[in-house]
Amino acid sequence: MFSGNWNDILIELLISIPAVLLCLSVHEAAHGFAANALGDPTAKNAGRLTLDPIHHLDPIGTICLLLFHVGWAKPVPVDVRYFKKPRRDIALVSLAGPLSNFLLALIALFLQRIFMSGNSTILLALGLFCYSTAVMSIGLGVFNLIPVPPLDGSKILFSFLPYQAEFKFARYQQYIQFGLLILLLLGVLDTPINVVINFVYRILSAVVGLVL
Repeated sequence: MFSGNWNDILIELLISIPAVLLCLSVHEAAHGFAANALGDPTAKNAGRLTLDPIHHLDPIGTICLLLFHVGWAKPVPVDVRYFKKPRRDIALVSLAGPLSNFLLALIALFLQRIFMSGNSTILLALGLFCYSTAVMSIGLGVFNLIPVPPLDGSKILFSFLPYQAEFKFARYQQYIQFGLLILLLLGVLDTPINVVINFVYRILSAVVGLVL
């Protein structure tokens, strides 16, 4: 991510850090708002219906998003007992996070198109911030759709599986999580994840008319 020039590194950090905080906060707040809309006030009572990043950050997940464009935040508490249709509603709450990231990326790319049309240094910096926000937000959304606990994709998948299959999956989730971590550390998933990120980026850029 970072170039070798210290000035460039500093500039990229100044742009990337607020972008990371925004992406993570939007993602987790979306979970909370969706749960609250479906009748679960747990996130609201825990103070998680906010874009204040202090309430959402997971240190390791934040660093991973900053460095590798994939990461996670502190999970929003959800109590399925409040839901009228628990399996459907938990899937909707889980889907809200990634969808909010794709929407944030769409907005960021639209603003990038506007800012990049100017010539001033300030507009250029704002354009770079929007680009960084879009890439990281897409990365966060794509990564969380991987169907491995505790990522959002697993909860979406479970809503379509028979209960018996879900229980069997849950029995081995620690091993699956460990396997995912090893694959990430070895870089095995870098190519497929980046392919998906680039695909989504191109689609959203086309939607807002951003010339690549």
